[in-house]
Parts: sequence; C-alpha cells; structure tokens
Amino acid sequence: MLGHYYRILFCHHHQQQFQVPYKFYRLTSNYLQIPFQLHRTMASSSGKDDNTKYDFDYFVIGGGSGGVRSSRIAAKHGARVALAEAKKLGGTCVNVGCVPKKLFCYASHFRELFHDAEGYGWPKIDMKLEDHNWKKFIEDKNTEIQRLNNAYEKNQKDNNVKIIKGYAVLKDKHTVVINDKEYTSKYILLAVGGRPVLPKIEGSEHVITSDDAFFLEKLPKKVIIVGGGYIALEFGCIFHGFGCEVTLILRGKTILSSFDEDVRSKLTDELKKNGINFRFETEVERVEKVSEDSFRVKFKNDNTIVDTNLIMFAIGRRPDVDNLGLDMAGVKADDKGVIKVDDYSQTNVPNIYAVGDCTDRTALTPVAIQEGHYLADMLFKNAQPRKVDYDTVGTTVFSEPAIGTCGVTEKEAKEKYGDDGYDVYESSFKPMFVQLPKRDRKSYVKLIVENKDQRVVGIHIMDHAAPEIIQMCSVAIRAGATKELFDHSIGIHPTSAEEIVQIREKRKKKEDEKK
Repeated sequence: MLGHYYRILFCHHHQQQFQVPYKFYRLTSNYLQIPFQLHRTMASSSGKDDNTKYDFDYFVIGGGSGGVRSSRIAAKHGARVALAEAKKLGGTCVNVGCVPKKLFCYASHFRELFHDAEGYGWPKIDMKLEDHNWKKFIEDKNTEIQRLNNAYEKNQKDNNVKIIKGYAVLKDKHTVVINDKEYTSKYILLAVGGRPVLPKIEGSEHVITSDDAFFLEKLPKKVIIVGGGYIALEFGCIFHGFGCEVTLILRGKTILSSFDEDVRSKLTDELKKNGINFRFETEVERVEKVSEDSFRVKFKNDNTIVDTNLIMFAIGRRPDVDNLGLDMAGVKADDKGVIKVDDYSQTNVPNIYAVGDCTDRTALTPVAIQEGHYLADMLFKNAQPRKVDYDTVGTTVFSEPAIGTCGVTEKEAKEKYGDDGYDVYESSFKPMFVQLPKRDRKSYVKLIVENKDQRVVGIHIMDHAAPEIIQMCSVAIRAGATKELFDHSIGIHPTSAEEIVQIREKRKKKEDEKK
C-alpha cells in the first residue's frame, strides 16, 4: 500500500524527484501523515488553465460562521471566491443562535439582580413579567443583529468575496445554480448549517422552535419546553428569568445526556431550587389550541392535561440539506442528511467539502470557523492540512447557574483509562456574590486526572462565571497540563476560578462510598 501512495506522490512531483524521498520517509515513519500528503497533492496540482476553466476557484454555499470565515480566508490567499446565501449573513449563530441567545440571557438576569441588590444596600425592587418592555427589547435586539449582518457583508466585500443572494443548488460536482443562473467552480464548500427538528405529533402547527422564540410578539406567562439539551435548558432559564412559569418535559431520565453525570445532577438541583419544573420520562402526544394565547397539552401514557401559553420544542437539529442537490453531485449523506466527510472536511467527491453543523461533528460556531479556516489554508495557501482537535473543545450551557466543560466526562474517563486509571478532584461551594442576598445557590468544580502521566483530562464547572473560566481551561487541557502544574499555580482571590487550582484531596471512588 505504501508503494501505491509513493507512486501517486511521484507522479505529481515527477519534475521534483528530490522531494519524493522526504515524503516517503514521512509515510513510512508516520502512517497518519499519509492523508496529509494526499490532500497537499490534490490541492496543489491545480493545472495552468483553471482560471479560464471555471468561473470561481472556490464557491461557498452558506453564509454562516464556517462559510463566511472560509470564503474570506480563501479570498485573502488570492482565490476567486463566491459566497451564496439566501437569508442574512451570519447563519444560525448571528441570527437565531448564539448572539441573540446571549442577549436574551443578559436581559433575563436583571430581575434577579434587582431583587438581590437589597442585600447590598440598594432599595428592594421586585420586578414582574409585566414590568418588562418586551417590544423595545426585541426591537433593540433586531437592530444589533442587523448591525452584525451589515458588518459581515462589508467584511466579505472588502476582501473581494462575491456575495450571491439566493438558494444554491448543486447541478454537478463543479456547477451551482442560483436564481436559474449557473456558476462553475473548481472547489465547492457546503456550509449550509442546520435547522430545528419539528415533532411529528397532532397539533404540531401550534408549537414553536428556538428560531421562533427570538421573534415572539410578547412574553407568555406559562411556558412548556420539550427537550433536555442545552437549548431547552437555556431557554428554560431565560423564560424563568423574565418571570414566566416554566416546565421542562424530558423523554429521558436526565438533562444534558452527553455531559458529566455530577454536573448534570447538581445543575438539575439548582434549577429546581430556582423554581423551574421538570417532568422526566414524559412525551407529548398532542397539542390543542384553546384560544389565541392558550394551548392544551396531552401526554402519552398519562391522563394529565396541562394548559399553557406557549409550547416550544427543542429536541435537536438536523442538517439543512433538503433540495441542495447532493445526489446530483454524487455527495454522500446519511438518512438524517448528515454529509459524510473525512478528517479534513472532504466529502466522497474530491473537490467538494463540508464544514459546520451539516457534518454533525461538533455543532459549535467556533468549531465551524476553525474547520473553514483550516480548509481555506489547505486549498489556497498550500498549508500542511490540519485536523481539528474535537476532544479538547470547551463548551458551555448558559443556564443559571451556567456550566462550562472541556475534556472527558467521568464516564468517558472510566471507559478510556479503566476504573483505577483516573482520579477525581471536586469542590462544591457557595459563591461569594449570593452570600449577602442570602440566595440558596451552589457552585461546583470537578477535575478528572489520568493516573499514568497525571494530566488533567477533564474540567467541569458550574458557576455564573463558568463560560468565561472554561476557555482557558481548554488551553490547559490541550497543552497537556498536569495536576502538579495546577497545584503550583497561584489562585486569583477571591474568585470562583481559584477553586480549580486549590483542590487537593482526591474524591473517593463512588463504588467505595457505597460499601
């Protein structure tokens, strides 16, 4: 097999034979480098007539985070780039995701802050849902999003990216059709993102998704949210923060199934203390409209009927690939629409790539951005191809309190290192901010350390500041920082973050505690 790759490389570099022994050495000494060199060969063997053969060097379908970054970087490297987008630039993140969600989080915190201000000597102010000017807030939010849309468009144009407005459809592996006009390109990037999954139940026309929540005309008094993932929890906390009565409906036994067990358990306790209601192992059977602002929810295997003013489903997202023309170009996707790619975002069609949520690797904005950036460097800068390190991606849930996590969970540590191959260090404490208001709230820090090299391989935090703290924790984990390095780092006092470097005692194994 190595001989086969040697012949490929030799044929592409027959005029530079001195390079071949170096590449062959890399192949024999490090098998993992084989894909690197194949991609380099493909990306660099462009031919002299490509500028006249195609309209563009790079055609990006989708103006979300990954597509915008990749197109801009490619253009900076000198490529002729087009970006197709039917809606506003910025994709899910800017328009119906991260950015407006964070603004909603900020807005929802003030009611609690006004109440707790009395503990710090300010007049007590108990705000109700009716006191909030929802209309003004939504208008201001929309203005900010439009500002970002305009900034994205200006940035692309300033970098010579041609923006084409409209829905793009693949005609073949080098041709894209938009508004009945055909464009050809040497390379094509699919960065079409995803969309919320809708329930297949009676009365589904009466429910909303997270996309719709950002454009509600008014705040509902009672809200039912179906789902147990981070979107469901974040909107549960947002609506509760505004003063709505919130009930979360979960099909399973726990929230955030992919997160660490201890963090899940402790966050559930905190949300219950805050006043959010939970119904586990429950499924919605149908939704009936009672009046313009009232709906009735019937559950499976349960005679209970609940009336509410809003039903939101947050049960997952799926790639937005319908009518994209994947079959016309021969691009493979699974039955859920997930586009199949290799470690370097290449599909089964050599000149077509895909990044972001439509590939279902790690559905986070910064991940899509890095995937797109690495790809542009590989194709147009002839840079050594790089894999995205998905194992050390930090992430957060903007609940209240928030959680931040990076690296392995304890379950994953047990599977990877064995029962005796890791140790856990943890601390549960009351954050300083809630002491004077006498609010019943706890924070939590958990470190997972593998025994062989004493590397910290997992960090999990529950605290109002967790999203800010976890960013640098991900750098430490990626750098291979050891527990000793954490122990000899001086904490910043008084902060919640200092707990990370002050935990000294190992937690007993849970199996030992049960004995």
